[in-house]
Amino acid sequence: MSWNTLQDKQPYVVKLLTNSIKKDRLAHAYLFKGNKGTGKKQVALQLTKAYFCRVRESSEPCGECPDCKRIDSGNHPDVHLVEPDGQSIKIEQVRKLQKEFSYLGLESKSKAYIIEHAERMTTQAANSLLKFLEEPGQKTVAVLLTENPHQLLDTIRSRCQILTFAPQSQNELIQALTNEGNPEQLAKTAAALTNDQKEAQLLLEDEWFVQARKNVLKLGEELHERPHRVLLALNEYWHPHFKDKQQVEIGLDLLLIWYKDVFLTQLEEEQSIVFNDATNILSVQALHSSQSRVRHQMMQILEAKRRLNANMNLQLLMEQLVLRLQEG
Repeated sequence: MSWNTLQDKQPYVVKLLTNSIKKDRLAHAYLFKGNKGTGKKQVALQLTKAYFCRVRESSEPCGECPDCKRIDSGNHPDVHLVEPDGQSIKIEQVRKLQKEFSYLGLESKSKAYIIEHAERMTTQAANSLLKFLEEPGQKTVAVLLTENPHQLLDTIRSRCQILTFAPQSQNELIQALTNEGNPEQLAKTAAALTNDQKEAQLLLEDEWFVQARKNVLKLGEELHERPHRVLLALNEYWHPHFKDKQQVEIGLDLLLIWYKDVFLTQLEEEQSIVFNDATNILSVQALHSSQSRVRHQMMQILEAKRRLNANMNLQLLMEQLVLRLQEG
């Protein structure tokens, strides 16, 4: 990995960081915000290598020295990576990090910290981290990575230099996926779920995902055409396929895309439709629904996603949702 490679995806971010490295003006703390798959962690690691590499040329780390190789392998003693322990980053993890702050670097006077999914810090952990951000040690760099910066404390955001990572365009992602031999319809669906090419490719290689898409198309049709048998349909093919929380979340995301497509059909923006192999069904639903009703249905799905994260019973969640979708 080099800055030139990363610059193709994130020209603004790379230009700012490389200029700061050349001028020896790195900030003590950065907040990298952006969608999954935009290269935040790759840039953080490249920044860390450039920070520690003793033989770098201009802003480019050599990639071959002990510091670069140790960072690549994840075992540099002065580079610390913090990621969620389960669902959150806990205060004990931050306290352990703070303890490391007090030590001199083992191999140099520098230290670096990368905190993944920083928005998942508990309130106690976030407040504890503030001490470092308010009183940074010399030659210390922290990089916080987040997809949801609004969930971080204002005081944390204000003490970081914030860099926004631009998302890969959906058309570019679809093209990249179809170039790998994936059918365009499936590639469009995967690209609507994630901006991360690797994650999208994993979905496309999973037969479960292919069937999930079919099931959502079927349910979307039945909700409008055969509402009397929707609860039966859930037991027939939804519950047996969407068995756990993660699978149900994907199902809800696909169902949300279906209703967005209905809305786009009403707006006559067919070029943006994801399920464009079902345009006849979408057109019928768009004709028989008002825009306000479709917006309400999308809100019901978003509410179901919120309740899903509150660990509601999966079957009851879906049964209540389809009844609310029918009510409109």
